[in-house]
Amino acid sequence: MDILDLREYLLSLPRAEETTPFDDSTIVYKIAGKWFVVADVDDLSHVVIHHPVERGIELRDEWREIGPAWHFNKRYWSSVRLDGDLPEEVLRRLIYDSYIFTIHHNVTPKALREELLREAAILSENYLEK
Repeated sequence: MDILDLREYLLSLPRAEETTPFDDSTIVYKIAGKWFVVADVDDLSHVVIHHPVERGIELRDEWREIGPAWHFNKRYWSSVRLDGDLPEEVLRRLIYDSYIFTIHHNVTPKALREELLREAAILSENYLEK
């Protein structure tokens, strides 16, 4: 997946935002102001994803392309190498799961969280099939 495909997929998620809070090359993708994916357009060898603690352990055991993310809380964030054998559909699933996890655990108020989850559920099949 190249940077344009990655960007298109991330911005296709309901209400996902693309921000550059640090510099022009570090892109932070947010939902309701909360981070769920970080990418560096100058070095797209990996992306950083947000996940539950248990899921991070499973992913790191299952895929050699997934490891702890530098400069992040390694319990909740993993670095996913894009230059390995990780199938694109797995990457899409990881991104979508990160998006949903972030909504569930970081978005407030509850009414907004429930609204975002409804929007994501209605369209979830589209995000995983593209």
